[in-house]
Amino acid sequence: MTPTQLRAFHLVAESGSFSAAARASGLSQPNLSGQVTALEKTYGVRLFDRRGHGIAPTETGRQLHGLTTRLFALQEEARALLAGEQALTRGHLRIAADSAHHVVPIMASLRKRARNLTFALSIDNSAVVLDRLLRHEADVAVMAKSVSDPRLHAVRLRRDRLVLFAPAAHALARRSRVPLSALAGMELVLRERGSITREVLEQAMADAGIRPDAIVEVETREGVREAVAAGFGIGAVFESELGQDRRFRRIVVSDQPLHVAEYAVCPQESRRLALVRAFMDEAERSAEL
Repeated sequence: MTPTQLRAFHLVAESGSFSAAARASGLSQPNLSGQVTALEKTYGVRLFDRRGHGIAPTETGRQLHGLTTRLFALQEEARALLAGEQALTRGHLRIAADSAHHVVPIMASLRKRARNLTFALSIDNSAVVLDRLLRHEADVAVMAKSVSDPRLHAVRLRRDRLVLFAPAAHALARRSRVPLSALAGMELVLRERGSITREVLEQAMADAGIRPDAIVEVETREGVREAVAAGFGIGAVFESELGQDRRFRRIVVSDQPLHVAEYAVCPQESRRLALVRAFMDEAERSAEL
């Protein structure tokens, strides 16, 4: 195994194809292909499935990509440390978040500091966001999931409260506050499993012995809103994300706090990288005291 072979593999895994990796790196496609093939032959493994003009990493390839991501991140950290890099001038940051609401202001603050920064933002439930971070498919994350993993560093941004919302014509919409028991026998519209919104509400109902009539599962936050608007049931959302929508009425659960905190999270090993450090610094500045 040589550093050149690992670098070639990493470039291809990051870009998703040999041709894209060649364009991004300025290296020839045959050179990259030859380096990856040599690495595969040395260890008798297959790192990519070749599918016509496309490729997909094998399970071994995905695991190796996680290792090379960490390896080259540490290399970049060492370079930044030795060079005494302080100024944030350019770079690309991969962000995973369970909602755009809390993360976009941090991104906007970073762009004000350095206009040449670029971002890739993926939105999913908290379980998927955490998995992407641990698999090194994201550099930083913002999510409503408390973590105690020693591999991760977290900054609490703010507390939020889970509230219910219903169509204006719904029986509960006439009441701005209800006890949790009001959900007994009701139809609910909730996110898929892995969503903190669903986890918090279901845990509270289970603790109180409350059973809804049915749960309609919808994979996206926008999908939940449209299903509630169409009359499929009562939805749940963080209060800061409900917004102003005349179709809905906000309903506070009067006898349960249903509070959840939002966190900015990064791998411990990446904290000293200039771009990750800048993101976490902006997160701390934006955090509510």
